[in-house]
Amino acid sequence: MSTGELLLLGAIAGLTIFLGLPVGRMRDPAPRLKAFLNATATGILVFLLWDVLSSGWDPVVHAMDTAKSGTTSWPYFSGLVATFAICLAAGLIGLVYYDRWMARRAHRDVELQFGPGAAAVEEFHAARQLASALSEPRRLALCIAVGIGLHNFAEGLAIGQSAARGEISLAVLLIIGFGLHNATEGFGIVAPLTMANELPTWGFLATMGLIGGGPTFLGTLIGQSFVNTAVYIGFLALAAGSILYVVVQLLKVAAKLGYQELLMWGLLAGILAGFATDLVVKAAGA
Repeated sequence: MSTGELLLLGAIAGLTIFLGLPVGRMRDPAPRLKAFLNATATGILVFLLWDVLSSGWDPVVHAMDTAKSGTTSWPYFSGLVATFAICLAAGLIGLVYYDRWMARRAHRDVELQFGPGAAAVEEFHAARQLASALSEPRRLALCIAVGIGLHNFAEGLAIGQSAARGEISLAVLLIIGFGLHNATEGFGIVAPLTMANELPTWGFLATMGLIGGGPTFLGTLIGQSFVNTAVYIGFLALAAGSILYVVVQLLKVAAKLGYQELLMWGLLAGILAGFATDLVVKAAGA
């Protein structure tokens, strides 16, 4: 298999995320359906959180074992621990401050355009239109896309590194497995958009798809060139922090929507969907 063919397949594995994006264009879904979609997306992300944390922490534990046996050094192990902790904090706390900055920016833009004392009906309507681009559902969808993108970059690294070691059959199986896995992630991105009063444009959905799925291609490209455990751990920890932040936000949305039974059924459906697609990846030997 040529490098171009491998990169093309890596891109396809990431872009299967687009399969779930049209759900975001559903027109005025019923409240119970909204609650179920939100809960299922949360379940998918709960699975991803477990998957990302375990995948990122396993190399750290392995480094500790090899340091005990003298194969690697303790400073190397300490560096991996620091990388994991710092990137996890950056992914989680960074989004807290980013979300606060976005909210302040939206408020400031409204005041700059209309002034703090403006009160005309037309101005309130325009202000709502200005703030809609930065609405909570859109910001949440963006955060989910970023977290999934970081996770998919690490998946791309696994594909590229398998090819770099000459394990082409493993790389192909990983592409198939990750492709199926990513198909469920697109749904997780757009679930918050079903809460919005305004339908997202196809352009917005395409942008979210590129943010979430495009890094698989980039990871495949970079993974072919070099293998670096610290980079792999760092991106997984960043992904874990951002996904954890989003899970908390989606649970807040679920609390507002109510429907406790649907929340649990949706969580179960999302988690089981994650494990089902993960079995394909594990069957590939990853």
